[in-house]
Amino acid sequence: MIGATRRSFEAGHRPKFLVIVDDTPECSRAIRFAARRCARTGANLVMLAIVDPPDNFEWLGVGEALRAEAEEEAAGRLEEAASLATAASPGLEPERLIRVGEKDESILHLIEEDQDISFLVLASGVGSSGPGPLVSSIAGRMSGTFPVPIVIVPGDLADEAIDALAG
Repeated sequence: MIGATRRSFEAGHRPKFLVIVDDTPECSRAIRFAARRCARTGANLVMLAIVDPPDNFEWLGVGEALRAEAEEEAAGRLEEAASLATAASPGLEPERLIRVGEKDESILHLIEEDQDISFLVLASGVGSSGPGPLVSSIAGRMSGTFPVPIVIVPGDLADEAIDALAG
């Protein structure tokens, strides 16, 4: 399990905001908030795209091709997300990561590996179907034991509201 202390505030370390990049329209709100907050606090920004493993097609011999295609799509989303972050906070150069696996596990493993990650930023859906499965899972079931604070950004906030809230 993840240790109770983080290195992000020790000398020589900078805190990092971790944003989960997906294909939802609300994701841009979390990216903007994290980028603006990083600029305000001098933190670094880590963007993570998670690819579901193509376990169903391994027997057909196309699993590796499907995985490569999914990773290429994730890399494209990360590039778009990095452009949004740089537009919100010029000079910010986000770290871009792609992981293959279950979302909850991938996030926890990354936080365990990188002791400078201090905050997880998630975008909340605004539709009638609820805030989204990732927000529901992490902010609900795991929130009391999660190793870093979770920031949930409502998906319908305007840029001006995000800028004011981020500082």
